[in-house]
Amino acid sequence: MLAVFAVVFILLLLIGVPISMALGGAALLPGLINDTFTAGGEFITRSMFGGLDSFLLLAIPMFVLSGIIMAKGGISKKLFEVFAFFIGKRTAGMPCAVIVTCLFYGAISGSSPATVAAVGSMSIPMLVNMGYDKVFSTALIAVSGGLGVIIPPSIPFILYGSASGASVGKMFTAGILPGFLIAFFLMGYAIAYCKRNGEDKDKINYAVNGLRSKGFLKVLKESFWALLTPVIILGCIYSGIASPTEAAVISVFYSLIISLFIYKTLEFRDLWDVFTEAIKTYGPILFILSAAVAFSRVLNLLQVPQVSSEWILSTFHSKISVLLVITVFLLIVGMFMETTPAILIITPILVPIVEQFGVDPIHFGIMMVVNLAIGFVTPPMGVNLFIASSLSNVPVVQITKKAIPLLLMFFVALLLITFVPQISLLLLG
Repeated sequence: MLAVFAVVFILLLLIGVPISMALGGAALLPGLINDTFTAGGEFITRSMFGGLDSFLLLAIPMFVLSGIIMAKGGISKKLFEVFAFFIGKRTAGMPCAVIVTCLFYGAISGSSPATVAAVGSMSIPMLVNMGYDKVFSTALIAVSGGLGVIIPPSIPFILYGSASGASVGKMFTAGILPGFLIAFFLMGYAIAYCKRNGEDKDKINYAVNGLRSKGFLKVLKESFWALLTPVIILGCIYSGIASPTEAAVISVFYSLIISLFIYKTLEFRDLWDVFTEAIKTYGPILFILSAAVAFSRVLNLLQVPQVSSEWILSTFHSKISVLLVITVFLLIVGMFMETTPAILIITPILVPIVEQFGVDPIHFGIMMVVNLAIGFVTPPMGVNLFIASSLSNVPVVQITKKAIPLLLMFFVALLLITFVPQISLLLLG
């Protein structure tokens, strides 16, 4: 039955059935084949509803809504201006300012696609106007957007915490250094690229001088409330004032206040469109979440975690070999499956295995999310590629080719994060 279950699920994905339908259909299959199997239609339905009955998962729609409000309110532009003010005239200063903006915007939205959409819509035209290659600019945004799920708060971290029982607060803390490490590697490549290909210093100096003519205090004043956003969200969590879910709600109210009353980039009549977009964004995620919970419970009944564990433990005998195999596996999964179902399905299978080799679940969670973040920029799924392509009208194939060196930097950082657990665990004490 297990073989039939796996084959049917893979076939559903290959023929283009939506992931939520593929998960739900595959979960129903064992009960249809065998009447005595525990997971019948009623069990699947209860699992789908019960899996969503989680206070922790309420953080996801709140962060989605907060991210959309910030995007519509032009917060990414405010963040970019303050970084460009300081480093804009340096070699690759503008591309580096974009990477740092993605880093900070990720601390607001918790979503990689949202980071690409918000930062890319502002920065791609700007970089092109300054003389940077359009394909490079688009690829830079697509890859840097991956920081949105690594730097806290992160929606995948919340999902991993829900699936593994790990502390979401600790996951948020552990994601800080890996996020900065990846950004450092991406900026290193941007500097090397600009040294090799040159920059139009006249256009860059004109743009930066325009910012500096405002004066530091004015630029800081205009960007202050945007810069304060991640401080408030993460400060509430780390200080114990609020749980991740409560902090997500705080972020919604904060984003509304600064967008409506401080920056005045949103009006009350815009809120209907904002809420509608949030529902359209989260609705499919909700269906995937519920189907993935039912699917994972069927996997447990079929003893997939036990079978996988026995095979891996009997085939590989060292921690390094197991981590390498899991890394390759996760990279492949990220190419073909969305992050949400991937985390909910794979986490219960892999966590018990790595724990037997002494891998900390928090460290493994960071490793898993970084792996899957690369999947945002690798075909055929490559959500970031398609969003960046829609913003710039550059074909996905061209973006992918230009993104390869940036992805290699991402991969080098992944290897360091995987085999040097202190990078993830240092701030946990």
